[in-house]
Amino acid sequence: MATYHAIAAISQAILGLLEEASPKPEFAGAQFALYLASNFQNPMDEGVSLYLYRVGTSSRRNLPSRLGPNGERYRPPLPIDLYYLLTTWAKTPEKQQRLLGWCLRELGDTPILPAGLLNHYGPEPDTFQPEETVELVFEPLSLQDLASLWEPLKPHLQVSATYVARMVTIESTLIATDAGTVQTREFDFVKAGG
Repeated sequence: MATYHAIAAISQAILGLLEEASPKPEFAGAQFALYLASNFQNPMDEGVSLYLYRVGTSSRRNLPSRLGPNGERYRPPLPIDLYYLLTTWAKTPEKQQRLLGWCLRELGDTPILPAGLLNHYGPEPDTFQPEETVELVFEPLSLQDLASLWEPLKPHLQVSATYVARMVTIESTLIATDAGTVQTREFDFVKAGG
């Protein structure tokens, strides 16, 4: 289970993976950046932007609590899914489409992000436990959902791809309090009419 730095670590790992694998010299001038909605009003000339547009609760809930080193039980982790919009930018449509095709292939070849990669690019070196992974899935949106997403980002948005980082579990730092075991039962009935 990851710390609260997990969201930033996953975003930075996706971009870091793409930047390091970028074919040179074809995309030598490409930038790789996390975007806010406001960045779409003045986008980069050439490169890849990654925009986290939604965070949702993962389908798998009611995860078991984590035990600490001294046996203390922590509150259950929070399972979330992260929804990304990956957009490529270039001066010509041909180069933009080549860059998009390359990104799709590279992320398709790396659908599982291991803890080593996530911790390497993340803000904290121990954000993820060594056995943790994050699944990155290419998940196209319906035309209606895509139109809703693009509306506030007009007029500068380009052809994009959408991805989901699934089943990210953020651990709690709060110790769960137990009520204790029942020692005795007391049945205290009041007699009716008596």
